[in-house]
Formats: sequence, structure tokens, C-alpha cells
Amino acid sequence: MILLLEIVYFILNILWWVILIQALASWLIAFNVINSDNDFIRKLLYTLDQITEPLYRPIRKILPDFGAIDLSPAVVLMVILIVNRFVIPHLITHIYMMPFHGFMYGDV
Repeated sequence: MILLLEIVYFILNILWWVILIQALASWLIAFNVINSDNDFIRKLLYTLDQITEPLYRPIRKILPDFGAIDLSPAVVLMVILIVNRFVIPHLITHIYMMPFHGFMYGDV
């Protein structure tokens, strides 16, 4: 069970960085620092969009439209932060504190 929680923690950390890289790349394109006509940049953005769009889509349905500002990445980052900082450590401490219900020394 703890291994499963650690895997979830690791995947959420990777997802955190994917979202940050995607946001940074979109800002760099918006300010003409990098060119989206570059094949590598185009493939990178496409890959990042394929990873993050399923996460953003339900949040965009709930959030009101703010025009050019998309707050769905910020919401996903907050959820990842809450899960990684509070939920997973809380679950791990409860798993470690669970009583052992297996073989006891006096049960022979």
C-alpha cells in the first residue's frame, strides 16, 4: 500500500513539472522568445498538451471563462500540492499506525 502511495506521489511530482514546463513554454511563445514553428517545440507542446488536456478539461467546464487567462493549470497544481503535501503523508502515517492483525506470539 505504501509503495502504491509512493508511486502516486512520484507520478504527481512528474505531472507538476510537466504543467510548469508547459506554462513556461506557452509564455515564452507568447512573448516571442521561442518560435512555435520549430519542429522540436511544436512536438514538445503537442506532447505536453496530450498529457495535461484530460486534466484541464473538467476544470474548464466548472470554472467561469476569464478570457485569455486559463486558471485550470493553477487549479491542477493546487490539487497536486494538497494531495502530495497533506493527503499522501496522512495516509502513510495511518498505514504505519494500523495494528497488525496477523500472527501474534501468544497465538500458537
